[in-house]
Amino acid sequence: MVTWIWILGSIYAVLLAGAAYTSWRQTENEEDYLLAGSSIGVFAGVLTYAATLFSTFMLMGMPDFFRNHGVGGWIFLAVSDGAQIFLVVWFGYHLRRRAQELGFRGTSGLLNRLTSTRVAGYVFMGGVFLFLVPYVAIQIRGLAIFLEAVFPGALPMWGWSGGILLAMLVYSEVGGLRAIILSDVIQGLTLLAVVWIVGIGCLSYFGGVEAMFEQARATDEALLSTPGPKELFTPQFLLASFFGVLLIPATQPQITTRLAAMDSRAKMNRMTVSIGGFVIAIMLPVVAIGMYGAVEYAGASSREFWANVLLYEQADIVAAAAVVGLLTAAMSTADSQLFALGTEVRSLYRGDSEDTALLLTRIAVVVFGGVAFVFSLFSGDQFALLAIASFRGTAMLGPMVLSAVLVRRSHAPGPEVPAATAFGLALFLGSLAGVVPSMVGPLRLDLLLIGTLAVIAVLSVGVRGRRSGEETRADLETSRAMP
Repeated sequence: MVTWIWILGSIYAVLLAGAAYTSWRQTENEEDYLLAGSSIGVFAGVLTYAATLFSTFMLMGMPDFFRNHGVGGWIFLAVSDGAQIFLVVWFGYHLRRRAQELGFRGTSGLLNRLTSTRVAGYVFMGGVFLFLVPYVAIQIRGLAIFLEAVFPGALPMWGWSGGILLAMLVYSEVGGLRAIILSDVIQGLTLLAVVWIVGIGCLSYFGGVEAMFEQARATDEALLSTPGPKELFTPQFLLASFFGVLLIPATQPQITTRLAAMDSRAKMNRMTVSIGGFVIAIMLPVVAIGMYGAVEYAGASSREFWANVLLYEQADIVAAAAVVGLLTAAMSTADSQLFALGTEVRSLYRGDSEDTALLLTRIAVVVFGGVAFVFSLFSGDQFALLAIASFRGTAMLGPMVLSAVLVRRSHAPGPEVPAATAFGLALFLGSLAGVVPSMVGPLRLDLLLIGTLAVIAVLSVGVRGRRSGEETRADLETSRAMP
């Protein structure tokens, strides 16, 4: 297996270096570096969108999630991702129109221009930092765990994590977004192939789909229904997580940037529809892997499950492909998010120097990478739950972003919306830390916060729209009264 890892890993390294060099040669200005020249096509758009979301979370986190909580997770993700596709089309149309009017270097800067206040941009920047850095950390940690199992004793956990981070930083710093997108293309195809190979192997163990579900039922009947064996999938959990996944295109800058950087709206729409097919293609084998784990590794730890299913039970070349697939997945997702955080910092810069702006972006990416490295050393192994918590956290930003992008500038929300959003983020973070109760009476705190923030945003837009209409009517009456 190690020999195959070196062979496949070397091929990946050569492709990665070639992509970085090609991107570096094609980068002539700031737009090329930050937005890949705003020329992403349909094929690259599908794979870069998918690779940014489906990473170690999909190959390690989701099978383990299904193993522990049953098929309710699959149904929940299918509904949530289907709704997300609608939001991409709707929100993407308005986002691209705003970007054409005002320019786009990041969501934070765009919010400042749309709301005529710098509060909104800084609140958005703070929110994505708080909840994306942990998501980056679980990518790094997941791969480090896997490499530690493949090469026991070669390096400590922090050594693997540091090496992974260094490779990501060098690649993204050299090639910018274009290089990251090329890496995403490699990752998306590799991940899809590995998941199907492992998934077919797990399904063949049962002898078919029907037999798979029958054996899962015999192991624990709760696996095939909600709320699941551990009663996770309560109606409120499903609803809160639904909003978390639904709002990803509006609240996570690595996705928003890709929508703005598509070559045209027509290509963005075709890309969006194609993502639905990709989601189905990658989720089906993941269900088989999860059900196999539920039957064969019901009492095992997450690490034991991953190591056995992805390494020790596979042919050497398949196990090596899984290792390289995880490497590509962790790198493409983590560097996309780190680069997006750097882009958000750049979008808040108001100077005219392009060199200073690019330097600021590069420094920010390194700083955020260092924070993610530290977090990866202390985060747990429940990757799916950590990812869902990250999605729910960024969802708090949804009402502020949507109310700013979807309405006319004269109706844009006032400073009360970002102020309320900041307070909501603080409360949600407190609930994750156990400082603030996660339930308010019969309601989950995150659901209550999203609903409250949505109401505040709607009221803010409504009041400002009414004032704008009254001012417009007053101006017309004044102009008519003039001789």
